[in-house]
Amino acid sequence: MSATIIDGRAVSLQIEDELKVRIDALGQSGVRPHLVVVLVGDDAASHVYVRNKQRACERTGVISTRMDLPSSSTQQEVLDIISDLNNDESVHGILVQSPLPPRMDELQIADAIDPRKDVDGFHPTNLGRLVQGDTDGMLPCTPAGIMRLLEETGANLTGSKAVVLGRSRIVGMPMALLLAQKGIDATVTIVHSRSEEHSLLCRDSDLLVAAIGRPGTVKSEWVKPGAIVIDVGVSRIEDGSVPSGSRLAGDVDPSVSEVAGWLTPVPGGVGPMTIAMLLTNTVRAAENLST
Repeated sequence: MSATIIDGRAVSLQIEDELKVRIDALGQSGVRPHLVVVLVGDDAASHVYVRNKQRACERTGVISTRMDLPSSSTQQEVLDIISDLNNDESVHGILVQSPLPPRMDELQIADAIDPRKDVDGFHPTNLGRLVQGDTDGMLPCTPAGIMRLLEETGANLTGSKAVVLGRSRIVGMPMALLLAQKGIDATVTIVHSRSEEHSLLCRDSDLLVAAIGRPGTVKSEWVKPGAIVIDVGVSRIEDGSVPSGSRLAGDVDPSVSEVAGWLTPVPGGVGPMTIAMLLTNTVRAAENLST
């Protein structure tokens, strides 16, 4: 058996087409969604991510503003910029790109963003709504994108066993909440570094979401035959067989494709969906703030 590949790029383009209709409607009332990305420092991967976000904005008609700050910037300088953006009525979405310099408190910076403009979905107000079962607000982009990918499989997750490998506030924890919500009704286990028998827990699941950032961790023997496997991890590893000398790899070993029923590729799986849901949150914010 060979897994059916869930094409995140194709689904993300569908979402962009859906958003264009809403963006056109906003334009008729004189509103154009505006996303501001604050990028601190010179992290190479962050610059690639931000460029991809800018391209998606260009395709859909969202205004994209990029604010580059040197790595020597202070946390207070970032907070001052956020305050200005919160008060700028022309701005609908604010994103401070991670990772930030180690001396900065990412939680405090996330808390400073107006929750109505928090297109990352990390503000305590937005995460709190998710805990309460309210999924109509700003949802964390990667988990929201994964939920859309799961729709593409046509799987009925009610009563299914789901394992989320990783417990970060960005992916793991909100992913578990979305899967357990009423209407989805999966039985969710969060597997983390202190869990015992990782492989057995994963192999017993109908759905496995791997989000730990360690390439090739999930082996074929960890996966239940026919299971849905969502690979969130993206790492760059050395590979002399490719011209660049390195390639992107996910948390899931390639051998899993011979066991799983459905599988997201890396790249081209979850990554494009994260950006698509960022745009979705930006458009939603523009709609909410313009009423």
